[in-house]
Amino acid sequence: MEVATITNITLEGARILITGGAGMIGSHIAQLAVAQKAKVTIVDALLPLYGGNLFDLQEIATQIDFIQGDIRDPALMARVVQGQDIIFNLAGQVSYVDSNLDPLLDLDINCRGHLTVLEACRHNNRRARLVFASSRFVYGSIDYTPVDENHPFNCRSIYGIHKLAGEKYYRFYYDAHGMDTVSLRIANPYGPKQQMKHSKYGIVNWFIRLALEGKPLTIFGNGEQKRDYIYNQDLAEAFLTVAQTPGTAGEVYNVGSGTGTPFKEMARLVAAAVPGTQVVQVEWPADRYFVETGDYISDLTKLTTATTWRPQTTLEEGINRTVAFYREHWQQYW
Repeated sequence: MEVATITNITLEGARILITGGAGMIGSHIAQLAVAQKAKVTIVDALLPLYGGNLFDLQEIATQIDFIQGDIRDPALMARVVQGQDIIFNLAGQVSYVDSNLDPLLDLDINCRGHLTVLEACRHNNRRARLVFASSRFVYGSIDYTPVDENHPFNCRSIYGIHKLAGEKYYRFYYDAHGMDTVSLRIANPYGPKQQMKHSKYGIVNWFIRLALEGKPLTIFGNGEQKRDYIYNQDLAEAFLTVAQTPGTAGEVYNVGSGTGTPFKEMARLVAAAVPGTQVVQVEWPADRYFVETGDYISDLTKLTTATTWRPQTTLEEGINRTVAFYREHWQQYW
């Protein structure tokens, strides 16, 4: 079947829809798109447990259309997808811990919700390019690093299973209906504008909150486990680059920094950015050890071969920028 691919798309004048767009990643995509003169619509349910925060959009509030709504609402999705050139689907349940405690809620949002968006596009806008926010958690337990897109799926959480199902949905609509879909497997995102009311969004930002509050940073185990931390500005640029790159329809790409940083080194960098911070080590809690995946480093070869995108921000630089942001705006995020 012929795919309704948009080639050589530019953002000026393009109509862009971002679901979950009041969160950390979506708001950065929106800001970059507005700067390039795109016409941006954001749909976000602003569910209390998740990352949506209107403060994330305050710099561009008069330049976008904002709709408070849920991707599980078929009538709303049928309406908002019409006429869009690019749709970034970032709405979701975001905690791998909570996914294991309430798997049906994770299923409802991360599977039924995205099927609702896809069906809305199938019936109302097959020509749109859809970019889905997947996760490194689809890989689960890691067999080798760096991890390429052909790595086995050893999911250790319901969240990872449902993100993988989401990828399969998007690929199915490409194969069966000729829709222009692409998925990005995100490593460990961090940076300004992430909600920090609890520790379930991302450990780098949570450590920054603890440090700013004068509390110790706790490392589980020996702290040698490596992670790939990707700064949210770099991540937003990856989403926009993929959306504008011909030939990526139907594909899945890793997106991260491509660098593995030991957990204890990340903690050290946070402590250095907030002088006086104490770092302590304890044994693994049972609920966290079960989902520990081992070292994870993204192999970015497929993405950097297909596109012009490259990560730009070192972990130290990103942490320093994030600390500076929350020193000024912490009251908006916890």
